[in-house]
Amino acid sequence: MSTNRAEQKRGVNGLERSGLDLDRKYWVAMALYVILAALSWFTLGKGKVFVGSSPVEVRWIPLVVLGGMALKTALARQADRIRRGETGKAGLAPREFQKKG
Repeated sequence: MSTNRAEQKRGVNGLERSGLDLDRKYWVAMALYVILAALSWFTLGKGKVFVGSSPVEVRWIPLVVLGGMALKTALARQADRIRRGETGKAGLAPREFQKKG
C-alpha cells in the first residue's frame, strides 16, 4: 500500500513538474526561433527568387518557415494547457467554457 501511495504522489508531482518543464521548454524554443531567424536574416544575401509569379527576397523564406514552426509550437503549448485544465489568458478553464457554450 505504501508503494502505491508513493507512486501516486510521484505521479502528481511529475505532472506538476512536467507542466513547468514544458513552459520552460516553450520559452527556450521561442528564444531559439528568434536567434535562428536573426542569424538567417543577417547570413543570407539580398537575392530574389520567384514564388509563383512574384519575386520574393531569399531572406524571407526561412523567416516564413521559422514563423510557421513557432506558430505550431505555440498552438501545441496551448493545446497541452487545455488538456491539463489550466486557465488560459481568457480566464476560462475548459470545463467552464463548455458549461457556458
